[in-house]
Amino acid sequence: MFSTDDTIVAIATPQGRGGIGVVRVSGPRAVDSVSGILSGHPLLKPRHATLSRIVMPDGSAREVDRVLATYFPLPHSYTGEDVVEISGHGSPVLLGQIVNAVTLRGVRLAAPGEFTLRAFLNGRLDLVQAEAVGDLINAVTPLQARLAFDQLEGTVTKYIGEIDTTLFDLIARLEASIDFPDEGYHFIEAKSAAMESGALARRVAVLLRNARRGRLIREGTQVVVLGKPNVGKSTLFNQLLGTSRAIVTAVPGTTRDLLTETLELDGIPVTLVDTAGIRPTNDAVEAEGVTRARGALEVAGVVVLVLDRSRPLEKADYRLLADTRSAERLVVINKVDLPASWTDGDLTTEDAAMDVDATVATSLLDDRDVTTVRRALVERLIGNESLRDTPAVSNLRHIKLLERAHVALERAAAAGRASVSEEFVLADLQDAEIALAEITGKRTADDVLHRIFEQFCVGK
Repeated sequence: MFSTDDTIVAIATPQGRGGIGVVRVSGPRAVDSVSGILSGHPLLKPRHATLSRIVMPDGSAREVDRVLATYFPLPHSYTGEDVVEISGHGSPVLLGQIVNAVTLRGVRLAAPGEFTLRAFLNGRLDLVQAEAVGDLINAVTPLQARLAFDQLEGTVTKYIGEIDTTLFDLIARLEASIDFPDEGYHFIEAKSAAMESGALARRVAVLLRNARRGRLIREGTQVVVLGKPNVGKSTLFNQLLGTSRAIVTAVPGTTRDLLTETLELDGIPVTLVDTAGIRPTNDAVEAEGVTRARGALEVAGVVVLVLDRSRPLEKADYRLLADTRSAERLVVINKVDLPASWTDGDLTTEDAAMDVDATVATSLLDDRDVTTVRRALVERLIGNESLRDTPAVSNLRHIKLLERAHVALERAAAAGRASVSEEFVLADLQDAEIALAEITGKRTADDVLHRIFEQFCVGK
């Protein structure tokens, strides 16, 4: 694991050129090391920007750049340690020379995530907030940024903390009842313990119910467009992207491979996949495209099945309906501006599992109909719930631990109702408490911390 008693340095701004770049120095020698490379060795005042020049401490007295150095004294800094941030011109060469000058003063280069790790170890952030820092940096949609910032502000921590406080009180009363049986003290009855355990399980379940939407926002999903040749798959693909990415012609089998593009649907990052038209074929290249199309179906978060209303339904259409029956599916009935060759009743007859609410009749040549398809697709992704209420939990580590806590609390409630020995109820409650503590970092193994922070960029 990282050493936390020395002073570290790294470039805190992204790679590349910019108007300004920042070098961050944190640790007990932050002020001394930076003052030693500033022209004239000025006194750095807390929370004041000091204009100076960087001078190489190698005896050459060579000036590197004109900078602003700002000192943030402990504990009121990002890491909870003494921190100095050096703002210079955003040239990678200049910033690298500033870092080099600081290291010549005996400062170590920071490892990925080490600044945020120190903030966690010094109590400036809990583990949920520290992980939210990484999510905020990696956000590519406004909704992802909002979700990460919400967690950074402590909404998850507060909710879990309230549950943990109530759970701790329940454990304390149950332990007291077990520890002092001969004195006649009984701080809680079995039925009451069962009721309180069940109530806590329901509060954890609230977080878990929102977890699917949270993960969808944080991680995105894959949407696969399926259908026979020339039903309008590539047209839909292009319309959703807002650009002519896929070739559209009247010749069947134009698309022979998987075309993949990313887009944002109401703040949800989506990987959109256009597939080869699925039909029997003797063409080896087209057959491989059909095989890949069926393979894409297996990993799709949502399948968009496109059917052509103007052409009679064939066995290939019914086969696709059957193959996608168990998937999260949106059926787009295209070319409704042309004379119809079949009705919705034909679908219901052949596919008893057909969900009328997951069907959209459209002409993909009409922009208004494309907007309707987008709305229907978002509904298939998130259900009927609005994303205006940001889901709290999005991290898979948190979800797994919440599931563990929920199972333990349900087990405790069942044991209490069955009048099982209080020791077994207590063991389940303690298991739930351990799981909640691991979420916020009150109790976390070093290897877990290392795995979390090594994913951060250097300088954060």
